[in-house]
Amino acid sequence: MAREYSLFFCIKPRTMQTLKGITLQITVFCLALSSAAAAEIKGPEMGPVIEQYGPVVEVPDAYELLKGVPYGVVLDVASSPENQSELNRGIESAARFLNMSVRAGADVSNLQVAVVLHGDAAKDALDNESYRSRYQTDNPNDGLLSALNEAGVAIYLCGQSAGFRGIQPGELHPAITMATSAMTVHTRLQAEGWSVIP
Repeated sequence: MAREYSLFFCIKPRTMQTLKGITLQITVFCLALSSAAAAEIKGPEMGPVIEQYGPVVEVPDAYELLKGVPYGVVLDVASSPENQSELNRGIESAARFLNMSVRAGADVSNLQVAVVLHGDAAKDALDNESYRSRYQTDNPNDGLLSALNEAGVAIYLCGQSAGFRGIQPGELHPAITMATSAMTVHTRLQAEGWSVIP
């Protein structure tokens, strides 16, 4: 044991300087790690594009959309909550996409977003009066559809889904555009370079 202590105390001054340098480097590295750990995921928060819908969290130092590049995305929404008074989170994803992308630095003018409703989600395209007559409650998506429309989001309803469910054009929310089919919208927009988010 005494031998080990004697070796320790016989370190040359030059070696001590090297050890101090290494200690300093380790300290700087640890500080960098602690500051990286301090950059935590915060949220969820609303906005900035759509303030009432689409809560998101900010992810620091993440893989993001390229700035200055135009993007066109189509969200395919075929399901709807069984609870008739519950918001369709699939539709709300359009608000989330806009909010999180702009929070991460994308220019909203470079983002084109469309939503395609079909299948069970066709009912969510109804205006309040028509929805109330069918389900005895207001359409929980009414405000969301209006907010998306104001933000420039195109919302299409599959005409085939509407027809098979007895939904008429006069029953639709003002933000909705009737299409021949969901497949028609997807084919046309993909041919124009849009990306589909299923």
